[in-house]
Amino acid sequence: MDNGELSERTKQFALRILHVVASLPRTREGDTLGRQLLNAGTSVGANYREARRARSRAEFAAKIGVCPQEADESQYWLELLVESGMIRKPLLSPLLAETNELIAIFASSLKTSRRPSPIERT
Repeated sequence: MDNGELSERTKQFALRILHVVASLPRTREGDTLGRQLLNAGTSVGANYREARRARSRAEFAAKIGVCPQEADESQYWLELLVESGMIRKPLLSPLLAETNELIAIFASSLKTSRRPSPIERT
């Protein structure tokens, strides 16, 4: 997967999060969970774009490291929405699957970015 594909994928993820939040009940619980999900879910792509503009390997690792954290937090809020009964699980299953995939992609990218380059190993 190239950078452009992942940028688009994280943008689509954010848009799906926006739709979920817009569908939540206007209760204190819905507003609270929605706000948390909105913040975490939309920051995945924003942090990925920042990582792509990194000026150093260390800066890239720092920025890309936020992506799996925010995706994992998004997963937590999505799970709470299901377990609280606000949204039925079948409606969120594809989004939960995408969240798992994004976590894996970014965790792998972070791991790779922390490996010494061939030049550094010599």
